[in-house]
Amino acid sequence: MNSMLFKKEYRVDLCVVGGGLAGLATAIAAARHGARVALLQDRPMLGGNSSSEIRMWVGGAKGKDNREGGLIEEWMLENYFSNPGAKFTLWDATLYDAAIREPNLTLLLNSSVLDADCEGDRIRSVTAWQSNAETFHTVHATYFADCSGDSILAPLSGAEYRYGREAQSEFGERIPPVVADRKTMGMSCLFQIRETDHKVEFTPPDWAYSYPTEEDLPYKDHELTNNFWWIEVGGTADCIHDTDACREELIKIAYGVWDHIKNHGDHGADNWEMEWLGFLPGKRESRRYVGEYTVTQNDVEAEGRFSDLVAYAGWSMDDHFPEGFYYREGHPTIYHPAPRPWGLPLRCMISKNIQNLVFAGRNISVTHAALSSSRVMATCAILGQALGTAVAQSITDGVDIRALDIPRLQQTLMADDCYLPWQERKVSPLSLRAVCNAEVVRNGRDRGDENLWSGAPGTALEYSFDAPTYVDSVRIVFDSNLNRKGYNMPCRYTLSDPLSRIPGTLVRRFALEWETADGRVERVELENHQRLRRIPLGKTVQRVRLIPQTTWGTEDARVFSFEVL
Repeated sequence: MNSMLFKKEYRVDLCVVGGGLAGLATAIAAARHGARVALLQDRPMLGGNSSSEIRMWVGGAKGKDNREGGLIEEWMLENYFSNPGAKFTLWDATLYDAAIREPNLTLLLNSSVLDADCEGDRIRSVTAWQSNAETFHTVHATYFADCSGDSILAPLSGAEYRYGREAQSEFGERIPPVVADRKTMGMSCLFQIRETDHKVEFTPPDWAYSYPTEEDLPYKDHELTNNFWWIEVGGTADCIHDTDACREELIKIAYGVWDHIKNHGDHGADNWEMEWLGFLPGKRESRRYVGEYTVTQNDVEAEGRFSDLVAYAGWSMDDHFPEGFYYREGHPTIYHPAPRPWGLPLRCMISKNIQNLVFAGRNISVTHAALSSSRVMATCAILGQALGTAVAQSITDGVDIRALDIPRLQQTLMADDCYLPWQERKVSPLSLRAVCNAEVVRNGRDRGDENLWSGAPGTALEYSFDAPTYVDSVRIVFDSNLNRKGYNMPCRYTLSDPLSRIPGTLVRRFALEWETADGRVERVELENHQRLRRIPLGKTVQRVRLIPQTTWGTEDARVFSFEVL
């Protein structure tokens, strides 16, 4: 390396490569549980495919009560509160804020990993080039989490990986082709539109493609409510090394599609304008690591009831044809049914042959068929939270991640509001020992109408004790309406966009009240726009009360969980 360039070194417990939702969740979860973390991101903002550079909305598990909790719900609710105008650059800011608030997390943006120093079957360090600061950053770590999507640490470390579609015979799957190939799902450059109160003309650049008739866009849904995901190429090329060539093609297509909508036929678009066009393709598939276990289509269809289940999916097996935009035989994807939900194991996030390499996101150890359901971003986020929590537990316990106490990991995740299908969250012993005036708030189930307490604002939920008892903190789960419609961000902007998207079911203001051993009543009043709240108390008390005061919309106040710890 040139001696005139700056060099910095770091020693941490976990180095996370990639700042998409999976990488950010991995880093923050590990940091919150005590690990020292460095996060390397090759872009100037976080969020990956959801960022303002790409602008794909965050999808996840379908089905009643299956919306993902934990960090991804925390970020969405924070964004609803701090970004009421739904500006994409402020979604970036929401994620940046989440990262820089963590004292155990070192954030290195604009830093592209270009080298890994390995010894045998372990990675000792990785080095990244931070172009805007002309600095090399070398990070030494106990574990390395590759959440880069393209799995950059695979070629740098010698980790085993897959690329393309397996043959049907390899895992006995139905969806793949008979003969294996190197075809994948492609990538997309999205564009966004905005409604105005006047007619807006559009003239495409002369190098854009032209689609003058409906027959030029067969099977393409180009209504104004669409997010144009089907502007997709690259599945028959190399989804890593041909990215820039694909970007050029995608922009020509995007301009041509908007020209068709504006200038060819009546699409109701007179008062609409193209507000933004993406120049960074959003990817669906490239390298996938080979892990301790490879999840297959058969595992998906069997609901994934693994003993080391730490996350879940619930999107259909949404298998885009590799030809993407140029597929002419029908709709550009097949929605193969998948259970809602189905489980994902920790083993599919641990490298088979590199001992301290782990991963989360679309590059986990799955077949192409299983990937078509597990690749969506909310699923990637909860995979990241599970992985970061697991690494922190490994560091704390001083055991290899392959030998973790899985039931304890599962309990930690559920306590952090990460739903795990078919698992029961243990209620704190202190809550069970006390007298409670609403049994439903201490049943360990934090979703589903049957597990919901509702009452008029001002009604108190109370724990009381036979004798003065020390309470360290209080855990509360409010109702953020897990069955609400919509995503974290819009794909288009209308003149009638809502002024607030905060779920009306959330409690907006509440009081926490406690009676001390000598009979004094003390109280704090708190504003709220989150689902999970942990309130430190550190008091010896006779009783503790939660008193919801106002909501963001509903007449009744709603609480899933209220526990003393």
